[in-house]
Amino acid sequence: MITFQELKRSFFISLWFVFLTFPIMVIRVDSIEKTVQWRWMNMLYVAVGAFILSLIFRYMMRRKEGQSADDDEETSTSDQHLIHRWLTVPRYRNIIYGVMLTLALVLPLVFSTYQTSIMTTALLYVVLGLGLNIVVGLAGLLDLGYVAFYAVGAYTYALLYHFFGMSFWIVLPLGGMLAAVFGILLGIPVLRLRGDYLAIVTLGFGEIIRLILENWGEFSQGPSGVSNIPRPSFFGIDMSLDTALIYIYYLMIAFVIFTIFIVNRLQNSRLGRAWVALREDEIACQAMGIDKMKTKLAAFSLGAFWAGIAGVIFAAKTTFISPRSFTFIESAIILSIVVLGGMGSIIGVIIGAMVLILLPEYLRFLSEYRMLAFGAILVCMMVFRPQGIIASVRRTYTYNKKETADGEGA
Repeated sequence: MITFQELKRSFFISLWFVFLTFPIMVIRVDSIEKTVQWRWMNMLYVAVGAFILSLIFRYMMRRKEGQSADDDEETSTSDQHLIHRWLTVPRYRNIIYGVMLTLALVLPLVFSTYQTSIMTTALLYVVLGLGLNIVVGLAGLLDLGYVAFYAVGAYTYALLYHFFGMSFWIVLPLGGMLAAVFGILLGIPVLRLRGDYLAIVTLGFGEIIRLILENWGEFSQGPSGVSNIPRPSFFGIDMSLDTALIYIYYLMIAFVIFTIFIVNRLQNSRLGRAWVALREDEIACQAMGIDKMKTKLAAFSLGAFWAGIAGVIFAAKTTFISPRSFTFIESAIILSIVVLGGMGSIIGVIIGAMVLILLPEYLRFLSEYRMLAFGAILVCMMVFRPQGIIASVRRTYTYNKKETADGEGA
């Protein structure tokens, strides 16, 4: 039953939402006619909607808190076993990858070029999310300046083509390696930092790179950016705009597959286990003989490498880049992809990128309210599923005692 106190709180919450959204939802200025339109019905819609959603939210939270600890543990354990089966058993995992790959391959044949371009952007963020997943999801190092490595890769291709005429395929590995060098340069001064301090330093590093690109006009063309960047070539064949976009789309599928393979191998390697140990307890990790400095530098450099690769592809796709393309909001979106999908989970990062990049596009029918709806969806997701869409599954090891011929344990 809903109590009077809950109704009262929901009522005041609805009034507060009306106050917050009043300038956006009610007032509309027509600059052409120089008039102000008052949309009072929108205020009623916001009040009623906020009141109903508040009651639903309170009901869900009370139901969640009302469950016993045993039921929660049993449910989470069963969910974990189900997810563990689908993600670790090769047959089930290959089914998931096969379905996703089939849908990706047939998409340009079914949908328009616009949909293909949007999906290409989503795949680009998949690569960025998987790269940041190494730093944040596996090593547990909060990096808020990840967009700086993205910018290094993009400007590497733009400037090397502008000054030296180097092609996409030559610059592609160079962009990744140069970004990896910047990752090492960032990692060296922050080896002793953790938590909020690490986040502040990496945020400052990202802003420093952006300001350098914006103010060093002789080197980076300043705020006007670099234009006329060529798209990837295919044995010198001239391609139309639609054909080039489809070509870049299939290239992105190949890069995503390659990235998933490498990240999966790293995650299951000795270095990957060292990253996880570093994330769980840095002091215990160092006490077990793991070189903390090398482990952190490897995480920063490998994560930056994939950002540099993605930056080169981004510059080739858009044919124009400027410092405004690499603001802090890009780092926040990439970090949100990792957190929303599930830190340390490869499939979770893929799904998180698809949700965060595609959902705002497909909510355009809501017009100016689409970002409001998008934010509400994310808030509900973080409240009711804080571990992410697909949480990373911990490996468990069981010891079975071997029976001897006499029936005694060995």
